[in-house]
Amino acid sequence: MNQPFGFSASDDDGRDDDRDSNPGGPGGFDPSQFGDLGKMISQFGQMLGNMGSAMSGPGSSGPVNYQLARTVALQALGRTPVVTDANRTAAEESVRLAELWLDDTTVFPTGVHRTEVWTPQQWVEQSLPTWEKVCTPVAEQMNSATRGAMPEEARQIAGPLLGMLDQMGGMGFGIQLGQGLGKLAPAVLFSSEVGIPFGDDGVAALCPTAIDAFADELELPRQEVVVFLAAREAAHLRLFAGAPWLHARFLATVDEYARGIRVDTSGLDDLAAGLDPSVLQDPAKLQEMLAGGAGAIGPKVTNVNEAALGRLETLLALVEGWVDAVVTAAVGDRLPSADKLREMWLRRRATGGAAEQAFSSLVGLELRPRKAREASELWRRVGEAVGTERRDGLWQHPDLLPVGEDLENPAAVIDRLLDESGDSGGVDEIEKFLRESGGGASDEPQDET
Repeated sequence: MNQPFGFSASDDDGRDDDRDSNPGGPGGFDPSQFGDLGKMISQFGQMLGNMGSAMSGPGSSGPVNYQLARTVALQALGRTPVVTDANRTAAEESVRLAELWLDDTTVFPTGVHRTEVWTPQQWVEQSLPTWEKVCTPVAEQMNSATRGAMPEEARQIAGPLLGMLDQMGGMGFGIQLGQGLGKLAPAVLFSSEVGIPFGDDGVAALCPTAIDAFADELELPRQEVVVFLAAREAAHLRLFAGAPWLHARFLATVDEYARGIRVDTSGLDDLAAGLDPSVLQDPAKLQEMLAGGAGAIGPKVTNVNEAALGRLETLLALVEGWVDAVVTAAVGDRLPSADKLREMWLRRRATGGAAEQAFSSLVGLELRPRKAREASELWRRVGEAVGTERRDGLWQHPDLLPVGEDLENPAAVIDRLLDESGDSGGVDEIEKFLRESGGGASDEPQDET
């Protein structure tokens, strides 16, 4: 399983032979009693004083330094691209057209009240509040698990250092989050591509710079690409507005997953011996170390709550699959390149696009494309068997949703829905549906091969 952001095993074999002490420190703390580690902490403390605004103000405290994450991400993005009036007009018209088409494929009313176009920099600014809700419980649990795994004697000895180590960990998390967002932002096509809307309620947001690059790569008309992506954005907003519990449920499941984090701190005994303090004088090396590169500091992380991880992956797959099903039905007969666009979209998912890589590196979660495709097929079959209204009715409460096992057995969901309706012909309808869809048993003899 992917390790959540901020931790990896150290593989730096460097040694520091300079044992000069540096007695006296903040609050009377004498780093010399800790040898190399104490000297490193002393140098680190001096460095913190020179970090400027990223080390103070809103978002700089806590388990993740979000102010530092913002700074690192924006610095990585460089110059802000120009968003033209033509970009805004195209986005607004595409969302409006997509909404008309979606009216035919879902009972959920529009969730869009305003359409915006975002630069990569705006996406970072807009998405950070949600990333904070996603990443904070993971980072908090890592810190708690790390301290809990330390022997009592080690905690007593390290008492004066724990505050500084927490700040160091917050910096490491912040740097890795900033690097991840800096890589993700230029590739994001619309605000909800990662799986949940990042804009304010009712705001549909398209990212024209990334869309232009995507259209050029596909060699398809830009207008059709924009409408296709606008439909996916609008469908996400309809679903989250029609199922108001969904956003909170997602965050609660992330928190449940985080509580399963376990930390192995056995490698901390060799921290000072295996770490070259000269990195504290080199910002590039320090950033690599804190962000999980070669010589990264920190314990090994595992998660014992596989059930929560499975529920989180299933929930994300159900959202992605529902969106894919309703958008495919909405645009299939209207956009000449609809089939090519969907094929390329599924390929983007299957090859680990920006969204999957972001979840994998930031919270240790990978949205498996296989589950998303199966979820799309499930929603399509359920809609054909029982109708759009009953299909969308499953989003009324989390307990009504299909579970992980249902993704490979849509007939089980259909069976339950037909049984609930009291339809005496339910079994016949299921058998007919399975025959038409190419699955299930047949009354005709099968050729043996």
